[in-house]
Formats: sequence, structure tokens, C-alpha cells
Amino acid sequence: MMYVLFDVLHLYYLPQYLPVQQKLAGQNVKTAFVFYRSIHDEIMEQIAHDNDLEYTWVEDDKEATSFYLQEKADWVFFANSFAHLDELHQVSKSAQIGHGIGPKACYYTKSDTAMTVRFVEGAYRCERLKTMYPENEFVDVGFSKLDSLITGKEPGFDLQQLGLDPNKPTLTYAPTFYPSSIECFAKDWPADFNDFNILIKPHYFSIAKEKYHRQKALLEHWANFDNVYLAKETDYNLVPFMASSDILISDASSALFEFAALNKPVIWCDFLKLRWSYRGLFSYRFKKRMDEDFGEYANIAVHAKHYKELRQLVLEQYRQPSQLESIRMELAEKLAGRLDGKASDRVLSYLMNQQ
Repeated sequence: MMYVLFDVLHLYYLPQYLPVQQKLAGQNVKTAFVFYRSIHDEIMEQIAHDNDLEYTWVEDDKEATSFYLQEKADWVFFANSFAHLDELHQVSKSAQIGHGIGPKACYYTKSDTAMTVRFVEGAYRCERLKTMYPENEFVDVGFSKLDSLITGKEPGFDLQQLGLDPNKPTLTYAPTFYPSSIECFAKDWPADFNDFNILIKPHYFSIAKEKYHRQKALLEHWANFDNVYLAKETDYNLVPFMASSDILISDASSALFEFAALNKPVIWCDFLKLRWSYRGLFSYRFKKRMDEDFGEYANIAVHAKHYKELRQLVLEQYRQPSQLESIRMELAEKLAGRLDGKASDRVLSYLMNQQ
């Protein structure tokens, strides 16, 4: 029997892993998850219980490596690079499956250390990676995180249960942690959008890391408004938010591109809080952080240069959702690959064919 392990350094890796694990379990493949101790241990255990997952705990990557050497699984999945691949490859094969499809340059550089295979979202990115790393193996499968949305298996939220009005349109605000638009929003901005339900789904780091405590304070303030639902720590998956929303507001995050791939309108916030080390003479650092295709990807959304432009753009896009449809679908394929709900099936097929 095949045995597959999933390395879960961060909670937000799970939405990409779970569709693959479910397909494997459906073929009676033995699977287990490796969780790293953090401030969210209870949440991880609850998720594992809810999804009937086998799991073990480790303190760090060295302890994880010891576990992998002991278990001798056929495959170990990672969502980012891993420092101990040489040791791992003595007993197991490695697979990388990315947790996001945004415009950050790290999408490509996390292939600097060679996994046995990396599953990639789309022909464009697959070919570009093959050019950059000709000795490595890349397989175009698509973006497994979106499978349940595309197939209609994800119902989304019961808005009434969240205390919201199901007769109102719903928008999701899903900012990343850095560079972020959070600190540039009006302090009481939900009042400016009281004719909308607002679902706020921040990046995990905005809640979990002390260095972003100002972001957390703002998020918790916004949660007090009647038309707002702020994601709880257990709401680790963006997928139900996307299923429930008519429109999305974000910055240069994967969420923006994932939502656009569903052919729904997005507003891209160009107003960002940059550290002093990323401004002025040091702006090259911000550009370096972004992928070379950043400029082209920007066309997938309408852009708010300042907060004061946001409401009008949201209203325009809500009333005319097909305005950027052709650009969305062209770039969605470039970013996410085939949008047929079968990405996890293709991962399964590859693994089965390697036996």
C-alpha cells in the first residue's frame, strides 16, 4: 500500500493539501499529516478530527526529518522548500504543491532546492520553471484548492447563521500580511459599506504573529460592526469565503487571483503600508519581492489607488460583473491552469503511475 505524508509547517497549507488527501484516501492510500507546534495546536487538532486525519506533532524541521526517516513513506508533500531533502531522499520521494498563485517572486525561488516533483498550476508557469530549473521535474496539474468550488461541492457559509443579511450582496476583504492595505483603510470603513455584508479573511500571519499586532487590533475593531464577519482562527480556508461572495477586495495576495479565476470581480488595493526599508531609494526591494509578470497580472482587476476610490469601484464592479471577464479568464488560465475541478485527480494519477 502506498504511504503519503503531508508536511504542515503552517495552518494555511491545508486547503491545498486536503483535496489531494481526500482523493488518495478514496483509493485506500495511507495518509498522515505532520503538524508543527505553534499557538494554534488546538485548532489543528480540531481540523484533523473534523476531517478524520491521522497526524503527528513535531517541534521543528529537524524533528520532522527524523520522523520521515523513521516512517519511510513513499511520498512526502511540502508547500514550500525544505532544508533536509538530501536526508529525506534516502528513504522517500518528495512532492511540492504550492499554497498560492499570487505575483510574488518566491513562487519560483522555492524551487531552488529540487523536490522529486513539483505540481504546477498551468502550462505557462510549468514551462517557465522548466527553463529556470531544467534538471527538475514539473507537472502541470492545476490548482487543487479550487476543485470543490469549480465542481460545486463547496456550499459556502450560511450568512444568517453568521449574523448577516442574506438579502444583501456580500463582499470579502482578504488582505495579505505584507505589503498590506489593512492599515490604510478608514478606521470605520464597514460603515461606508453598510449595504453589503462584509466577510474579512486576513492572512494567518496578521492574526498569529506579534509583529502584526496593529493589523490584528484593526481587524478586531472592524468585527464589531453589524455587517461584518471576521474569520475565526478555525476559518483557515478561504474557499467558503469565495463561495459566499459576489466581489472581493484584496492587495497583491493569492486570494485576489484565486477569486478572479472563478470569474468573479476583484478590486485590487494599490494603497499599501510599506516599511521604510521598502520606500523611496529602497523601492527596488519591493519590486524584487514581486514577480516579473506583476505588471501584466495587475490587469486582472480594477485598481483603487486610494481608499476614497474604493466604494465607487465596488459598486461599479458589482453592477457590471462581466466588465473584465475576458481578461480574468485569460490570466486565470495563466495563473491557475485548467479550471475543471480535476487538479487533485491529476495529482493522484501521477502518484499512482509512479508505483
